[in-house]
Amino acid sequence: MFPKKISNNISVPKKKRKNMLSTKIQIRGQPLHRIPKRNNRVIHSVACGVSTKPLHRESNVLSRMSGPSSGSVPTKSDKSHFLSGDVTGKFGRFGGKFVPETLMSRLIELEDEFHCILSDHEFQEELTIALRDYVGRETPLYFAGRLTEHYKNISRTIGGGPEIYLKREDLSHCGSHKINNALAQAMIARRLGCSRVVAATGAGQHGVATAAACAKLSLDCTVFMGATDIEKQFSNVLSMKLLGAQVKSVEGTFKDASSEAIRYWVENLDSTYNLCGTVVGPHPCPIMVREFQSVIGKETRRQAKQLWGGKPDVLVACLGSGSNALGLFHEFVGDEDVRLVGVEAAGLGLDSGKHSATLAIGHVGVYHGSMSYLMQDDQGQILKPHSVGVGLEYPGVGPEISFLKESGRAEFYTATDQEAIQACMRLSRLEGIIPALETSHALAFLDKLIPTLSDGAKVVVNCSGRGDKDLDTLIQRGMLFPNC
Repeated sequence: MFPKKISNNISVPKKKRKNMLSTKIQIRGQPLHRIPKRNNRVIHSVACGVSTKPLHRESNVLSRMSGPSSGSVPTKSDKSHFLSGDVTGKFGRFGGKFVPETLMSRLIELEDEFHCILSDHEFQEELTIALRDYVGRETPLYFAGRLTEHYKNISRTIGGGPEIYLKREDLSHCGSHKINNALAQAMIARRLGCSRVVAATGAGQHGVATAAACAKLSLDCTVFMGATDIEKQFSNVLSMKLLGAQVKSVEGTFKDASSEAIRYWVENLDSTYNLCGTVVGPHPCPIMVREFQSVIGKETRRQAKQLWGGKPDVLVACLGSGSNALGLFHEFVGDEDVRLVGVEAAGLGLDSGKHSATLAIGHVGVYHGSMSYLMQDDQGQILKPHSVGVGLEYPGVGPEISFLKESGRAEFYTATDQEAIQACMRLSRLEGIIPALETSHALAFLDKLIPTLSDGAKVVVNCSGRGDKDLDTLIQRGMLFPNC
């Protein structure tokens, strides 16, 4: 049923890799253990119940001599690929359009419309006003003084120690960064003449954001959500329904809801717009989501300049499939002196089989329309992900995230369920901010990161969502009692 695995031993010369990882930040103590650059075999999977194949012209991904868009790993000097990918939406060998022929014309139309709105003054002005007056941008870059002092005391630092700042996406309308993309894509759906929007959601944050955007723009909204996720995130289900969305339960989790949303879209192409909430799927979906979320990093650069007259030294974000991470990272990909750190969900531990750490254990394959790193077995069957942060339960990452790993430009680590819960409690009690359990994975990694940094290093953590939705989970784990 599945093609044979393809060996694809692509590597970066040590000299070039060393240059790509250079940083001006002084490090003290032992270096952190990074997720190794490995798993270069390619397994082709079946997505959405239909056979997938690339329907644009694919180059030979096995050739070491080919150019960046043909499957090799570009050096850091190939900035165009680090910043935007190539004209087919590929980042190295990752990305592409692996879809049934019935979807090609719609994807081409979407790509044309996306390029059009980027230079459409009227669209951009409407979006800018909506982001300001409806979403509440710009969001603050908040100095977490007590959290900074906490790590200073633990490290017993003589000097000032690193400073921790939070990019407060949790203060956005609907409580997360998801509204940035949902609003922009809903505006595109309206331009294309679609009367209905379909979306898939895991933790419910994208579902709520999409429902809100559709209500604002007078569009019908259908949201697919895994049955297990509905139980865990029922408050978000109620919010979606209050906003006028039809919520459809799917057996399984987010990956299953995504497949159902795509099937629904394929069956109703003439009237329906598939509003992807993260940086996965066929081109141009990953680049569109990245573009609309990049406002996070653009604001961070401007705010850092105002606050301390420079750039952040380290950017940290939780990593499911990648939308909040790329939203923060993308603006700084070309800044070699800024470290980009993504934190995956290690769940109950990498050896337990219950985690969502795609980059730690995954292999390259095709799923939901593009090539990227995936959690899959030797037959290409997708493995079930797990995380206490429901929004991280996706068995893959986006093509651009895959590219950042393989090129060495970004660093990737993991945090367990328990570490994330403890980090959530810590921020709540030190700063009076309840972060989402997804965000808490990034906060948890500060335990390992902060002791390695020099005094005065500026660390920015993307506080991608608020944790109201996770209170039931915390109660069930007995975490809302004194002295826990």
